[in-house]
Amino acid sequence: QPFKVLATDTITGKALEADVHNAVPTEKVDGTCCYVTTYKGQPYLWARLDRKPTKQGEKRFKRFLYSLEDCKEFVWNIEEDFKPVPDTWIPAKDIEFSNGNPLPDENGHMPGWVPVEKHSKQYCWHSSVVNYEAGIALVLKHHADPGLLEISPVPLSEILEQTLELIGTNINANPYGLGSKKHPVHLLVPHGAFEIKNPPALKQNDILSWFESCTEGKVEGIVWHCHDGCLIKLHRHHLGLPWPLAETYLNSQPVVISFNRTKYDCDFEPKSLFHHFSKLDGQRFDRLKDIKFD
Repeated sequence: QPFKVLATDTITGKALEADVHNAVPTEKVDGTCCYVTTYKGQPYLWARLDRKPTKQGEKRFKRFLYSLEDCKEFVWNIEEDFKPVPDTWIPAKDIEFSNGNPLPDENGHMPGWVPVEKHSKQYCWHSSVVNYEAGIALVLKHHADPGLLEISPVPLSEILEQTLELIGTNINANPYGLGSKKHPVHLLVPHGAFEIKNPPALKQNDILSWFESCTEGKVEGIVWHCHDGCLIKLHRHHLGLPWPLAETYLNSQPVVISFNRTKYDCDFEPKSLFHHFSKLDGQRFDRLKDIKFD
């Protein structure tokens, strides 16, 4: 996009209506968005795939945006203005429909999902964190002990209809320093999993100071989860701050591997993440980024 988004010191009406002052602040994790829902009669991981306009459709949309005379609402031709998507594609839940067709958002995109098949080449890093035979996914979350993270297999049925973030070696230039080229490490993080315990006040200077001087503030951003389901997001870039950082709050926390292999009635492929993590069962690392399979 040919513009920057910058935060002001004024809270938007949308955020106030959603009661952002009483929302739950959580760490914005830097990865790619995923979704777990049913496919082929079982819980499946789905990858984010936005349906985007064709070149001609985008030209028409941009002409409309930059036109000062035309104040009518832009009308898309869904069949002609948009690139094709796989037959398995489904639109995101919050998309509006007209005459049975999904409508684009204000940016001219239609957010949606495609199922991640086993051994998918296009979504190989997605498929590395799920095992459909055992019905499990590799998830990073808080351990029961405060200040400790945990990596463990979680039944896909337990995270059905949830969105998660896929992070790791080959996602977004790996801001958390996970794994290596020889042994890539990828994990799923449920959205809202990392609540910020000592959040800043909802004032620009307080948030800026928190990002710059607090250990807990070494994150990509904050997502406020409002009680009505609304999400309010703030990225470091919105305040003119750099990202990624050499050290992040997430990758510097201790982590334990909990993987009881005897629970699963299937053989994990020797090169799979599930095999490698099962061999580390019970091991603790001082920092998340210290996990090595060598």
